[in-house]
Amino acid sequence: MTALKATFISLLIFTGSLSISAQEKDTLQTKWNIGNCVNRFSMDKTTPTKAGYQYWFADKNFIHGRTLKMSVVKPHDATHPPHKHVEDEFFFILEGTAKFYLNGDSVICGPYTSFYCPSMVEHGISNAGDTELKYLVIKDYQPAK
Repeated sequence: MTALKATFISLLIFTGSLSISAQEKDTLQTKWNIGNCVNRFSMDKTTPTKAGYQYWFADKNFIHGRTLKMSVVKPHDATHPPHKHVEDEFFFILEGTAKFYLNGDSVICGPYTSFYCPSMVEHGISNAGDTELKYLVIKDYQPAK
């Protein structure tokens, strides 16, 4: 971080015009380097699900709630049924055929398709194909109040 940028952030914090959490302050003080900014997929670090597995590239503890996860789902299955939650999220299809569900409507899409799920809107994703479905989930978990 440049001295000017650090001074500007310090000034904003000092004047109170930037309200940040203790966790965000820790993030500002983190020394970012190639070792903690690169996460390579490793099968031995996956988490099993009922329909396949997940790999967290960035979990809730990495940068104050912002996450990046890859989900892999076996053919004609889903990790969970359609649901709602307070956080909005994006899905991005890497491989396979996904069926997106949003508020009673659905569409089937292939790789390089994104799907936005607004806050508190019923949504879901399932594997509509005969091969594994691989997709990214990008979500920002809000801190507990």
